[in-house]
Amino acid sequence: MPAVSKGDGMRGLAVFISDIRNCKSKEAEIKRINKELANIRSKFKGDKALDGYSKKKYVCKLLFIFLLGHDIDFGHMEAVNLLSSNKYTEKQIGYLFISVLVNSNSELIRLINNAIKNDLSSRNPTFMCLALHCIANVGSREMAEAFAGEIPRILVAGDTMDSVKQSAALCLLRLYKTCPDLVLMGEWTSRVVHLLNDQHMGVVTAAISLITCLSQKNPDEFKTCVSLAVSRLSRIVSSASTDLQDYTYYFVPAPWLSCKLLRLLQCYPPPEDGAVKGRLVECLETILNKAQEPPKSKKVQHSNAKNAILFEAIALIIHYDSEPNLLVRACNQLGQFLQHRETNLRYLALESMCTLASSEFSHEAVKTHIETVINALKTERDVSVRQRAADLLYAMCDRSNAKQIVAEMLSYLETADYSIREEMVLKVAILAEKYAVDYSWYVDTILNLIRIAGDYVSEEVWYRVIQIVINRDDVQGYAAKTVFEALQAPACHENMVKVGGYILGEFGNLIAGDPRSSPLVQFNLLHSKFHLCSVPTRALLLSAYIKFINLFPETKSTIQEVLRCDSQIRNSDVELQQRAVEYLKLSSIASTDVLATVLEEMPPFPERESSILAKLKKKKGPGAVSVNELEDGKREGGELNGGGERADSSAMAASNASTPSPSADLLGLRPAPAVGSAPPSAGSLLVDVFSEGSAAPSAGVNDDGFLSSAPPPPAAAAAVSEEPAPPLPEAEDLLNKFVCKNNGVLFENQLLQIGIKSEYRQNLGRMYLFYGNKTSVQFVSFSTTVSCPDELPTQLNLQTKTVEPLIEGGAQVQQVVNIECLTDFVDAPLLNIKFRYGGALQNLTLKLPVTINKFFQPTEMLSQEFFQRWKQLSQPQQEAQKIFKAGHGIDTEVVKAKLLGLGTALLENVDPNPENFVCAGVIQTKAQQVGCLLRLEPNAQAQMYRLTLRSSKDTVSKRLCELLSEQF
Repeated sequence: MPAVSKGDGMRGLAVFISDIRNCKSKEAEIKRINKELANIRSKFKGDKALDGYSKKKYVCKLLFIFLLGHDIDFGHMEAVNLLSSNKYTEKQIGYLFISVLVNSNSELIRLINNAIKNDLSSRNPTFMCLALHCIANVGSREMAEAFAGEIPRILVAGDTMDSVKQSAALCLLRLYKTCPDLVLMGEWTSRVVHLLNDQHMGVVTAAISLITCLSQKNPDEFKTCVSLAVSRLSRIVSSASTDLQDYTYYFVPAPWLSCKLLRLLQCYPPPEDGAVKGRLVECLETILNKAQEPPKSKKVQHSNAKNAILFEAIALIIHYDSEPNLLVRACNQLGQFLQHRETNLRYLALESMCTLASSEFSHEAVKTHIETVINALKTERDVSVRQRAADLLYAMCDRSNAKQIVAEMLSYLETADYSIREEMVLKVAILAEKYAVDYSWYVDTILNLIRIAGDYVSEEVWYRVIQIVINRDDVQGYAAKTVFEALQAPACHENMVKVGGYILGEFGNLIAGDPRSSPLVQFNLLHSKFHLCSVPTRALLLSAYIKFINLFPETKSTIQEVLRCDSQIRNSDVELQQRAVEYLKLSSIASTDVLATVLEEMPPFPERESSILAKLKKKKGPGAVSVNELEDGKREGGELNGGGERADSSAMAASNASTPSPSADLLGLRPAPAVGSAPPSAGSLLVDVFSEGSAAPSAGVNDDGFLSSAPPPPAAAAAVSEEPAPPLPEAEDLLNKFVCKNNGVLFENQLLQIGIKSEYRQNLGRMYLFYGNKTSVQFVSFSTTVSCPDELPTQLNLQTKTVEPLIEGGAQVQQVVNIECLTDFVDAPLLNIKFRYGGALQNLTLKLPVTINKFFQPTEMLSQEFFQRWKQLSQPQQEAQKIFKAGHGIDTEVVKAKLLGLGTALLENVDPNPENFVCAGVIQTKAQQVGCLLRLEPNAQAQMYRLTLRSSKDTVSKRLCELLSEQF
């Protein structure tokens, strides 16, 4: 920057600032400011020949007054005039005033833009830098429109000075973040990438910030930066601190540039070029080796710079997840930090190890530090570090250490901070269920959990233990005995009473043979807690009492007296009063057989994912399980029987009424009501779409979960006015992936992930679409449109639920589509998604995977019946046949799975040739039913198939033949 001469000292400004500081009161300050404003106004109006120095001084005073918090409504034109000065200090003050005070909608913008253009074309590096700084500071759309094409040219020009290149790169970055749709690199892409090879380290540092941002939005265009980044990183890592003296910070060469290079590489998968990959691995090994060397300085700045590079390198190793040696070394290095005296390092080490624990290569290495992590959980002073330690224990848990980790977490719960207790409870409950091989241990753990932290045990937790006890005959007696003993404690948490009431009401007879737990003893124990409980718990206990009358007839008179007392049949709470009256009448007039039928034991719950896991995901916010795991089905809840259905307290009263109807919830999409859920916190990954809490019943759906006559919800306001884009080239291939399955990931790119979960019954269907934001930036104006092309509106009736217009980074929203098949169809509905990401419009169209086979009803047939029907469908137009080459090896089990996924019944021992497959089904539409027969004849030697389809409607045969031939 040019030196400021003595004449630029602006003594008048110094005197004014001194006067303001010497004011004794607010009134005196305002009086002095008003006097100065009047003087400046008169100077600007009266003296037409005001010199540059005076203009600069008065504009500087106005700027100071504005920074004190006072409004300035004049002087803008004088500031603009300063831009045309040839003196640096005058031009600097002009740009400073404009950067701070001029609104982007100001009428002066055009004049300002002209002055900036003059400075950019002046080739004076100082003036060019001032102009670029002003553009970056204002950053308005008007400036982006005016200069977005000029700045890249300045950036890559061979005669541009290094200082100007730095300013141009950072200015372009600012404009790209503000208006990404206006900053189009196009022809400049390769030249901008090659700035990574620039001799000037400052230019490289500024350019890499720009390239990283551009790579996140357009990774394919900038993928050539990977090899250049590896090359530059290699030179820095292998250099001595004396080689880069101007960019060495406390003996660490170019730490900021190194961190930015490592962060840039995290935008891409591992390099495919073996030489580049080898060089990168060598760099990472060198960084890990340097971390083991003794420090070259005792200054904290040295260790901070060194550790910053190390943690970015470890983040890159975790991102690649492909180098077992590096992953284990990174884990060992982080293990050393677990006992470091610096709290921040311990926190970062625990956080990174949580991610490492999920890698198959480093999981065992992480487990070796279990004692250190347990010690951190017990002794750390900082609650955030303790929380990360709990997260790491949860992540490293497996069958070999589950009992130890659960025991330690239970022990810690007794003294844990209130802010993390609920999350700890959920984690203990999940681990106990996931890794339980001994169900008595599971029951003991959950009951202990309720005893220690009952206030933080959500309904999902005690629902789940009841579901599992009901589904496991071998644990019911033990559970009844254990809960009976737990209820004998003088102070008993209400959640324990709920579990006790439910389990004793169902299985109290299993321990009634012991005089110490006779029926009356059980009843009296439960009733002793009755007056201390809330209304929902009392309602559950009343249901347990009526169950007792069925299990233990000898308790009938005692329980009837309780139900008959005024405090029950005249209770102010209508629910308790109704139960008492109805249960009393039921026990009085119903015969023993009727009572046994009405009050029979609860049936097993259907297999579903644990609702506790859904609760943890909601607690953690968008960040527990990736939607990519859709294909894997149930994971965490798969170790034990039991489901995500709510164990309703009233279900005990009439179990036959509570048995779910087959049509009520085919795939477990109904949500369990979230009780006491905490507000979500920030997270990184997407929520699992199989979460019980993710699906919400939609408008226009009746009690059976299918379409009702209610009108569809109003359409969402259009986010953008552009026409929907044509279907993607791969839309048909994506559709074919879902012909034989209902759940999975429909589409995924760098920004968006779309998951699908659907169910069909007869001619009705319901589809859940899950839109996941994979970035850390909001999607705004998010809208979706489901449309039916050509004749499809007369063949399919679709109703959609509107979707949230804003999707936070890392979050997920859900949309429900209800489907009714009116008649057979060929085309698929179109799904158009529009949203703005960083200001740029994203517009894509996919084919919704709704195909005619989704409405199949499987039909079982004997051999004679099949061939009789086959002959009846012998007209040429009723048959469609195709001979095609196998796309994959012919695998009998795979073929069977796909034919079953098609929706038909696979008929065994029907075809004379045992190698052939025959299927039968009926397509259910509102207008008619279409019977279909299928015969698939594989030729293993020629690797060919012959597929024959016959149906009562020619269009159905042809369409099914087209769909199915693409599957093999």
